[in-house]
Amino acid sequence: MSIIHLSGSTITLTLCAIAVMMLNGMPVALSGMAGFIFMLGITMVAAPGVPGGAVMAALGILQSMLGFNEAQLALMIALYLTQDSFGTACNVSGDNAIALIVDKIASRMGKKEKKSYVKVGLETE
Repeated sequence: MSIIHLSGSTITLTLCAIAVMMLNGMPVALSGMAGFIFMLGITMVAAPGVPGGAVMAALGILQSMLGFNEAQLALMIALYLTQDSFGTACNVSGDNAIALIVDKIASRMGKKEKKSYVKVGLETE
């Protein structure tokens, strides 16, 4: 199963970016964050599924859209890696929830495949 939405990573990167901006006295505007979140969603599709892959993929938009310098980017990497396991749990839970919703919709539409089981064993006649 492929994870392309990475909800935990998107939430974490957004909140960590806001925290770093507030720590450094940078203005936090909804208009700037909305564009960042949109671009982050697109970037997360290409993020590798390895620990820290999402933050590495997001470094470019953190620097270009939010104006982070090297020290702020390093702080983002450190913040992200300390909580990466919680983001992974959110991603897996989100995938499970989506799978349940799709399964429920498919069963209501009657398109769900019927499972057939074949009895395997020794037959004596």
